[in-house]
Amino acid sequence: MTRSAGQSLSITDPLDPARAAALHATLGLPGTPPKSGEAMPPFWQQIYFWDAQPPARLGPDGHVQLGSGLIPDLGLPIRMWAGGRLQFDAPVLLGHPAERRSIVEATTRKQGRSGPLGFVTLRHEIWQESRLCLTEHQDIVYRMPRSDTGPASGPPSPVDETIFRPVSFDSTLLFRYSALTFNGHRIHYDLDYARRVEGYAGLVVHGPLMAQLLILLAEEEMGGLTRFSFRATAPLILGEDAELCRKDGRLWVRGPDGRLCMEAEAG
Repeated sequence: MTRSAGQSLSITDPLDPARAAALHATLGLPGTPPKSGEAMPPFWQQIYFWDAQPPARLGPDGHVQLGSGLIPDLGLPIRMWAGGRLQFDAPVLLGHPAERRSIVEATTRKQGRSGPLGFVTLRHEIWQESRLCLTEHQDIVYRMPRSDTGPASGPPSPVDETIFRPVSFDSTLLFRYSALTFNGHRIHYDLDYARRVEGYAGLVVHGPLMAQLLILLAEEEMGGLTRFSFRATAPLILGEDAELCRKDGRLWVRGPDGRLCMEAEAG
């Protein structure tokens, strides 16, 4: 069953450069952070356009209650960001107001091997000075809770990379990235919840954080990007080292046991 949900939301943000400077520091990037009037680096829209809600409107996972905001309630409480697609049409300038127009494009409900699954596709458009600058599609998967806390598993990673970089994560990085993106999902900071409710072996590294590192690598190696897409294939757990890999326009995150955690394409 697939349908266009039609729910929409518009948020205007001044794009404060101080927040960009905070992400620049959080990621440990070299040089000076971008200033007012300069282009926002790709994927940094994640730290803007907050839809802040009071505690009474939050669900048990820390996100806005399903059915009370943009995303409909499919009766499946566990949320996972499955992937996304981005089209870059024009620079988004920091320090200049921009509008994000969001719409639920479609919802799909299917039966998976582990039970029912719900799929929601959001489309975000970022407009600045009457110009469409960026279009982002966000794919979210919903499932039922599980109590097993076995090791993370996933498909095997490619091993034909021409560039790879080791990367590690700590709880401070996860906390700061959650704060900057205003992401209250408890799997990133509440160990008991992550294990007992959502069935992970530990705290989960943000999918968008892995995507951010891949897109920075792609831009560094390939120059300005016009498109980027990514798909999460397995969780990366706090304490696990990983590798950022690239071959031509393909990029991926490889976990410590050789599993593929995320794959991406850039152009």
